[in-house]
Amino acid sequence: MDKRDVSALFRERLKALLLRSGLNQSTFAGTIGIDRSALSQILSGATTRLPRAETLMTIADRHKVSLDWLLGLSQDEVVTGEIRDMMEIEEGVSGYGESFMARWYAEAAGMKVRYVPAGIPDLLRTQELVDYEAGISHRDAEAQANEARNRIDYNRRPETDMEACMPRHTLEIFARGRGIWSGFPAAQRRRQLLHMATLLEELYPAFRLILYDGRQRYSVPYTIFGSLRAAIYVGDMYLVLNAPTPISMLTRHFDNLIRAAVVHAHDTASYARNLASMVVDET
Repeated sequence: MDKRDVSALFRERLKALLLRSGLNQSTFAGTIGIDRSALSQILSGATTRLPRAETLMTIADRHKVSLDWLLGLSQDEVVTGEIRDMMEIEEGVSGYGESFMARWYAEAAGMKVRYVPAGIPDLLRTQELVDYEAGISHRDAEAQANEARNRIDYNRRPETDMEACMPRHTLEIFARGRGIWSGFPAAQRRRQLLHMATLLEELYPAFRLILYDGRQRYSVPYTIFGSLRAAIYVGDMYLVLNAPTPISMLTRHFDNLIRAAVVHAHDTASYARNLASMVVDET
């Protein structure tokens, strides 16, 4: 379908929702998160551009219609057609460039991405750590290294806004060489922490890492891609949530992690350097 046809159908269906709501344009615009002038421009047909994806999702959610109907892709305005897509399970793949994760990051460009890693954040890992963890988990080290490089490139884009939260004790356990890192040499742990500090300084503020108190809060690993979707990591698989309500709930959970912060983003690089200085070489 031509984008002008999509725009025209969207405009007509938005007008129908406005009429059905019984609200004036200013109030209606407020309910969908845009200002009155933007709404007037859409309704007048002055532009063929559709609103941002998050605005489309808000309209569909607030007015209980399907996105397919709103965009003229379906005559069925009931949301039931989308129930199947509210939750999916995706299995991990070996190549980052061809994976659904790469697509999700690309689709979320310009939106805020929130991220709770399973361990040391992917984009902050050295090749030494990638190789070590791949060895004990039997995962593809080259694919993981490519993923890390692509994440770094993503965070160097001017439109990127990414926030990560992890427990402070995870870094402390790593620095001491405990748990899964018990076989990772001290010199390599030190280099990893210094590498992390350097990247955190370089990427700030596009990428911000906050350390929270794990005694006050708990979290499984997940990523929230703006208002589009959230992916919960469950070990080589992702539970994917596409509906606005669970995405909002996970966003509130992430905000609670930040409230339990003990090391804020502008201090995390220094904290990593201090941990590196305390790593004791094995004798």
